[in-house]
Amino acid sequence: MALLAALGAWELGHGAWIHAKAQLAQYLLQRAWARTLRGEPASKPWPWADTWPVARLRVPAHGVDLIVLTGVSGRTLAFGPGHAPHSAAPGEPGTAIVTAHRDTHFRFLERLQRGDEILVDVPGRPSGRFRVDELSVVDSRSAVICTEPGAAALVLMTCYPFDALVAGGPLRYVVTAHASAQQGPPSGARP
Repeated sequence: MALLAALGAWELGHGAWIHAKAQLAQYLLQRAWARTLRGEPASKPWPWADTWPVARLRVPAHGVDLIVLTGVSGRTLAFGPGHAPHSAAPGEPGTAIVTAHRDTHFRFLERLQRGDEILVDVPGRPSGRFRVDELSVVDSRSAVICTEPGAAALVLMTCYPFDALVAGGPLRYVVTAHASAQQGPPSGARP
């Protein structure tokens, strides 16, 4: 019985550590983002980091305010959403792809609806405003993300289903949003 209790406590502590690490990382990332806005290039959130902030993603209707990191490695996604480096820069012409874990930073995707607004800030540019157009579930083994070279588009992607007991299956939840005509305040401004 004591062994089962200890094992249960270990698993609970491990799960809590993952969520606590994600929250602490967002605090450190906010500080690195502030340095990025002041002009410091590749501002690392901690000295040994192999990633840095490239954008800020906000979804006002759902209280979401996240710092987006460069890269999509497992180490990067443990701390925040990651921008796929071979996709367009957020807010630039083309399709920007941002991924994150379904059980931490992108848990809110299951509540998104068509028409919801997503704001993306990048240093030195007005906020990019996007409207959610499409919500879909795709098989990562055969799906292809269509890129649009002219207009600015944003794809947010995470594993699916949201309540899966085992992570890493082939299904992905994909949110596609397109740029709105209206632009926001400069990226350093707070709403």
